[in-house]
Amino acid sequence: MKDDYCVIMGGGIGSRFWPFSRENFPKQFLDFFGVGQSLLQMTVDRFAKIIPVEHIYVVTNERYAGLVREQLPQLRDSQILLEPTRRNTAPCIAYAAYHIRACNPAANIVVAPSDHLILKEGEFLTAISEGLDFIRKNEALLTLGIKPSRPETGYGYIQSTGKITDQFAKVKTFTEKPDAELAEVFMNSGEFFWNSGIFLWNINAIINAFRMFLPEISARFDLGEDKFGTPDEQDFINTNYPYCPNISIDYGIMEKADNVYMQCVDFGWADLGTWGSLFDIAPRDEGNNAVLNNTRAMLYGCENNIVSLGDRTRLAVIQGLKDYIVAENGNVLMICPKEDEHRVKQYIADSYLKYKGEFS
Repeated sequence: MKDDYCVIMGGGIGSRFWPFSRENFPKQFLDFFGVGQSLLQMTVDRFAKIIPVEHIYVVTNERYAGLVREQLPQLRDSQILLEPTRRNTAPCIAYAAYHIRACNPAANIVVAPSDHLILKEGEFLTAISEGLDFIRKNEALLTLGIKPSRPETGYGYIQSTGKITDQFAKVKTFTEKPDAELAEVFMNSGEFFWNSGIFLWNINAIINAFRMFLPEISARFDLGEDKFGTPDEQDFINTNYPYCPNISIDYGIMEKADNVYMQCVDFGWADLGTWGSLFDIAPRDEGNNAVLNNTRAMLYGCENNIVSLGDRTRLAVIQGLKDYIVAENGNVLMICPKEDEHRVKQYIADSYLKYKGEFS
């Protein structure tokens, strides 16, 4: 346990949850379920049950440093790694790996997003502990594959080398989000699992992988090996991080390396990436409407809607609406069909052009 670390990626904007998630207050800092904790706080508290709090790091954009410190006062400033600009998951993970290696060159790391929902926490913590044990004994890059419960088109998939008969399996391919027909084939095959975006590896295994597959990132960080873990680290990062390519860890390393394994798990996982994904796991009323965030609402003849108001002093009165998103936060009210939620980024871009960023 003394060599176990956790890296939580918490620098995203969460634009697909606009207007609830805004650029100055993204979704990981929000209390979506009205439980008194943000997604980020829930994630940290979950990992703190099996990993020492002093070994938990949050990587975030520098503009969110204050929010992280406010929500996670139990973390020291040195546990909050600040990106000067957004460069996707590969540079984020490399930054954390080099920093942690300077603290402990024998570290074993679990990397997780800050915005996942875990319904079966006990099973989750058991799986993470077993995964850490696996990477202690094997120089493997391990990812968690979620046993699919439905032919989901909103998630990426991982294909194993064959039908799963054990907890750990060699990965054959990573596959992007499929259409409905292909998702059905994936689910029935027994070889495909949802890509959770949660990874485990030894510090040396991941840095070696960067040097082999993303040398443009490792070479940049190698320039400052003597800076990590010192007062000069942030200045080095501010200067060099913007030169890293904008690339995900999946594309950059996981799809290329030959020591990638999948741990097959099932612990009630949901990636809260879209309004639709939130609707799927939220409690519903008799009309199958999901009223979120303790919103006060009176619904008449309404079916299959998502309703969320940021201002809990307001009352939403809605009649005759079906299959819509009704989301209000601050100075923005959005009402759109659920089937068109993929247009949210277009709404943001259009509002930015028309109102010069006032509503982003």
